[in-house]
Amino acid sequence: MGHMGTKTEIGEVLVTSRSLDEYRAMFALTDTDLSRRILDCPGGASSATAEINAAGGDATAVDPLYRRGLPAAELGKLAQAETDRGNAYVREHPEQYRWAFFDNAEHHHRSRSRAGQLFARDFHDHPDRYVPGELPRLPFPDGRFDLVLSSHLLFSYADRLTPTFHHHAIVELVRLARTEVRIFPLVAMGSIPYQLDDLLATLRAQGIDSRIVPVDYEFHAGGNQMLVCRRPPGVASHS
Repeated sequence: MGHMGTKTEIGEVLVTSRSLDEYRAMFALTDTDLSRRILDCPGGASSATAEINAAGGDATAVDPLYRRGLPAAELGKLAQAETDRGNAYVREHPEQYRWAFFDNAEHHHRSRSRAGQLFARDFHDHPDRYVPGELPRLPFPDGRFDLVLSSHLLFSYADRLTPTFHHHAIVELVRLARTEVRIFPLVAMGSIPYQLDDLLATLRAQGIDSRIVPVDYEFHAGGNQMLVCRRPPGVASHS
């Protein structure tokens, strides 16, 4: 997909703006989940952190985007430009998408635009909620969060992120999570399923239990599962 994106050590990655409603669906989040201390990695220009905190929750987002030194207004413009580009791709490739969560391309554009605007306002008002950082090493202590959410980076960019990167990134996310890590989706761009067997075996050897869980959400065709990872009690971290 042609896009502006943000350049990181792994290359150019699309900056997306997703709402809390979309996060609820992608990660099968319950009200109990949303009462936990949450990390969104990478947070991009999504409004989940803003909406969770506005409702009395405790959420933090981490993303390399936040260290670019852009003021909130410029981040808002970047988010809208990325939403426009992403929506143009959706319109040009309708066969790659399923219209259940979003009614149509117009609904998709409105939802993502609103999420980007909420993000930019919250970034301006509460910059402490947005921490610069990039996988596979993040600037938080062990067990800092109860629940870690990660969408549309791991597995989505399988053409450029190596199996080793995926392994190290998931171990890092598990290091930060007191309960579990949820990663969505399990398909790459173009709806190509990621081959998980070797990765899951490697994680299992380190005491990390991983399971594939279906969710009631599908936008990219075939993208209706998440990976849930947790370390059983008493098993030490392997960084």
